[in-house]
Amino acid sequence: MKKNRSSFQAATSLVVDVPRRKLRHDVQLRLYVEAGGRCEFNGCNKYMLENPLTLTPGNYGQAAHIIAFRPSGPRGLDGARPHDINEASNLMLLCGTCRKAIDDNPMSYSIKTLQHYKKTHESRVRNLTALGPDRKTAVFVLKAPIIGQTVAIPFDHIFEATAPRYPTRRDSQIVDLTMIADRGPAFLQAACETVKVAVDRLLGPNGEGRITGHVSVFALAPIPLLVFLGRELTSKVPIDVFQRHRDTEDWTWKKGGKTVGYMVKRLQRGPKRGKVALILSLSGMIRIRDLPESVARESTIYVITLAGKTPSPTFLRTRKDLNAFRILFQEAIAYITKQHSRLRAIDLFPAVPAPIAVLCGRERLPKVHPTFRVWDKDKAKGGFTFQLEVK
Repeated sequence: MKKNRSSFQAATSLVVDVPRRKLRHDVQLRLYVEAGGRCEFNGCNKYMLENPLTLTPGNYGQAAHIIAFRPSGPRGLDGARPHDINEASNLMLLCGTCRKAIDDNPMSYSIKTLQHYKKTHESRVRNLTALGPDRKTAVFVLKAPIIGQTVAIPFDHIFEATAPRYPTRRDSQIVDLTMIADRGPAFLQAACETVKVAVDRLLGPNGEGRITGHVSVFALAPIPLLVFLGRELTSKVPIDVFQRHRDTEDWTWKKGGKTVGYMVKRLQRGPKRGKVALILSLSGMIRIRDLPESVARESTIYVITLAGKTPSPTFLRTRKDLNAFRILFQEAIAYITKQHSRLRAIDLFPAVPAPIAVLCGRERLPKVHPTFRVWDKDKAKGGFTFQLEVK
């Protein structure tokens, strides 16, 4: 009876196990290495090189085909069959439970779905194994409502964005101002005090940022508060600032594309030598007529804007875009300071993404550059209103 039952199963099953001896050694090696020795099914991640109960070493993984070994098997005719059905790109390392799930339910686990599982898992393994012992970063998160809206910053987005660095701990240092109901004049003062205390703790002698030697900043807040944050993040410790991208709704800098160009120019020469305004027209267009009347009438006005592009909320895509702004901003402030000797303050009118607002505060040299008087546009109040001074 045993023999007959076995023969019946072999004749009717769509699942065809591929004995390891049929896989070339280099293919098997590559599969296990790229999978990190773990099940590649989404959410499983079981370790395949030890018994889950006894923890004794062994090989408990299965090389499962995405497109079946035989045309009659799961997904066997759903796509173009590879020239070599046993090539690593058509194999997933799975535990027995997950192997059964994908082969018993081929309609639920399409070729595209399994390829996505494989790619996501192997990318994560590659990123994790690229982390060196000196690649730690302390994560600092600032969240405050913007026009009444808040955005969550999930830890998995932070982990992906900071690679090849990695956070020192999962519970990042978070300044969460989203629960403060009052949005009156007192809010900004209280928010600045809260940020100052948090950054002092982060960068103090025993602070996580000082010990780690690097800080990663994820911030969404009103622009004046971001400029203030930048001032507090001194040059004592290197930092990376990250941008939330609207298209993908994540925080990982894009890899490709042409670097954005910037330009600075003087829009008008004002009658009062000691009055200077700088417009940052990057994520939105700001014209002279948008400024307060006294500023437009009395000040020499400069603008930094995009070269050959219309200002847009989505222009900032790569680290190179951010660094290019940093360099031009340094040059612009140095030029303005030289052209206007004994200048005490610059009125700053920013329409910028969050990382650039942070850089504006951080790149100002307290002993060299004038004070920044930061204005913010509020449609409810009819235009730009003065918010704070960054000294």
